[in-house]
Amino acid sequence: MSTSVTLIGGLAIVTAAIKAAGPIVLGGRELPAQFLGVISLLAPALLAALVVTATLADGQDLAVGEHTVGVAAGGVVAWKTGSIIGCVVVAAVVTAALRAL
Repeated sequence: MSTSVTLIGGLAIVTAAIKAAGPIVLGGRELPAQFLGVISLLAPALLAALVVTATLADGQDLAVGEHTVGVAAGGVVAWKTGSIIGCVVVAAVVTAALRAL
């Protein structure tokens, strides 16, 4: 069996164990409000981290370029209008325009 198959299998088992631990430990009880507040903030924080990493990372180096400006412009559109489609269109147009220059 190859190493990657073993690794994927191990990760699948660990993931299933972690997901099963919550209901087993809680036993049907509700989480305290403090935990619910933290849990509700995990998804936006993870998304923000992924966007920043994808925008600023270039392999091992920090890279600020036309794609960074495009993402920033799209972020402003999303913030001001709330339109995801507008955000993507503006980000793509700004990035393409800067790359064409």
